[in-house]
Amino acid sequence: MTDHPHADDHGAPPLGDAQDNRRQVLYWRLLARLFDPEEQAALESATLAVVEDIGLPTALLDPGASVDSVVQRHPGLAAEFEGLMVPEPEDEEARDRAAEVRRAALVSKVLLNVFATGSGNVSAEQLARWQSDADWLERALGCRPGELRGGRGTAGGPGRSGGGAGPAGRGPAGRGPASTGVGGPAPDLSRLVPAIGPELGSIEAGLVKRMHLREVLADPALAARLTPSMSLMEQLLRDKDNLSGVALTNARALIRRYVDEVTEVLRTQVEKSTVGELDRSVPPKRVFRNLDIDRTIWKNLTNWSPEEERLYVDRLYYRHTSRRTTPQRLVVVVDQSGSMVDSMVNCTILASIFAGLPKVDVHLVAYDTQALDLTPWAHDPFETLLRTKLGGGTDGTVAMALAQPKIAEPRNTVVVWISDFYEWRQQELFDSMAAVHRSGAKFIPVGSVTSSGRGSVNPWFRERFKDLGTPVISGHIKKLVHELRTFLT
Repeated sequence: MTDHPHADDHGAPPLGDAQDNRRQVLYWRLLARLFDPEEQAALESATLAVVEDIGLPTALLDPGASVDSVVQRHPGLAAEFEGLMVPEPEDEEARDRAAEVRRAALVSKVLLNVFATGSGNVSAEQLARWQSDADWLERALGCRPGELRGGRGTAGGPGRSGGGAGPAGRGPAGRGPASTGVGGPAPDLSRLVPAIGPELGSIEAGLVKRMHLREVLADPALAARLTPSMSLMEQLLRDKDNLSGVALTNARALIRRYVDEVTEVLRTQVEKSTVGELDRSVPPKRVFRNLDIDRTIWKNLTNWSPEEERLYVDRLYYRHTSRRTTPQRLVVVVDQSGSMVDSMVNCTILASIFAGLPKVDVHLVAYDTQALDLTPWAHDPFETLLRTKLGGGTDGTVAMALAQPKIAEPRNTVVVWISDFYEWRQQELFDSMAAVHRSGAKFIPVGSVTSSGRGSVNPWFRERFKDLGTPVISGHIKKLVHELRTFLT
C-alpha cells in the first residue's frame, strides 16, 4: 500500500487536508448554485453534512431564507457576518483551517442570496429581502449598508461598517483574521469593492423590472430603499403618467434624487475649465489675492542686497483676472425615443448646468415624431424630464423646424443634436443639418451621451457627418462637455 505523502502514522490524511476538502465542497456547491439553478444532490448532501458537523444552522442552505432571518434565529452569527470578506495577508503557519470552513459556509450564503436571483416575476417582499441581503454583503465587505450602491464604497477601515468591523484586512473585533484561505497574498479591495457597487445596482434594477413598479412606489418604506439608476429612471419616466397619489410622490422623489446626483457630477466636470480668455486690455485689480508673487520677485531681483540678505521691492505685479465673454446661444436637440433614454436624462441635466452660466442662452428641444420646446424649463432638469414623453418613432425634421428659428446669430450659436440618427426622412434631415453648418453655426452631432460611453449611430449619417467636417461625438459625456467648453469660452 502506497503511503499518502501527508498521511499520519495511521494512514489517514492530516486534519488540515480534511478541512480543505470541506471548504472545497462548500465552494463547489456555491459555484454550482450560481451557474445552474438545478440542485446537485451529491453536493447538497455533502454540504449538509459539513454544515451540521461544524455546528452551523442548516438554514444557511435554504435559498428562501434571508440572512436577516438566519441572524434573527441565531443572533450570535451577526458578528461573524460583519467584515466577513475583508482579507489580510496569509500566514501559512497561523492558518485556522476550521475557521476557514466556517467562513466559507457564511460567505456562500451571502453570495448566493445576492447573486442567484433566479427568473420570473418578483414580489415587493422578494425585492425587500434582496435589498436586506445586499446590505449584509456590504457589511461583509467592510462597508456601511447601502454604501456601495450609493457609489461611495471603499474597502474596510475603522468605523466603515455599520456593525463595528475592525480595521481593513481584519474581521470584527474578537473574531480574528478574515483569512482568504487560499495560501496566497490577500487581494487589494481598494478597486474591487467599489466596482461591486454598479453590479449590485444592475441586479436591483433587473429585479425592479421583473416586478410591478407601482406596487413598490405605493409603499414609501420600500420606495425609499430603491437605488436611483438609469434603468429605474427609464421606467419611472415611461410610467409617470399612470401614477398618482403616494406612488407619484415617491416617483418624483426618486427622479429628483437621481437628477441631483448626476447634476453634481456634471457640474464638477463643467467647472474644471476656466471661462473665457484673459482680457489683458483691462488693468488688473491691485488687490492682494491678485498679487503675482513669482513675477514680483523675478522683476525685482536686481534689488537684492547680499550684505543684508534682503530683497527690496520697487514695484508689485498683479495677475490679470478679467476675461472676455461673448453672449453665446446653445441649442440642444435631444431624441427622446425609447433608445435614447440615457442621453435624454444626461443632456437635460447638462443643458441646465450651462443655462446657469453667465451669458449663455440655452434652448432645449426634445422630439420623437413630434417636437417639444422645453426652453422655459431648461434651467430645471427635474421639471424638464417630467414633461418628456419617451417612446415612439423618430422624425428629426419636426425638431429642425423648431430649432432653425433659434439660430439668429450663427457665429455665436452652437447646435448640439443628440440622437442615434435612425431617421425616417434621413436625406431631408441631413440637408437641413448641412445648411445649419454652412450658415456659420457650430453644429455638433452626438451619437450617445451616456455614463458608460456605449451607443450606436446610423452608419449612413456617420459617414456624411464625417464628410461634412462635423464627425459624430460618440462616447462618454465628458467628450461633449469638452466640446461645449471649447466653443463657449
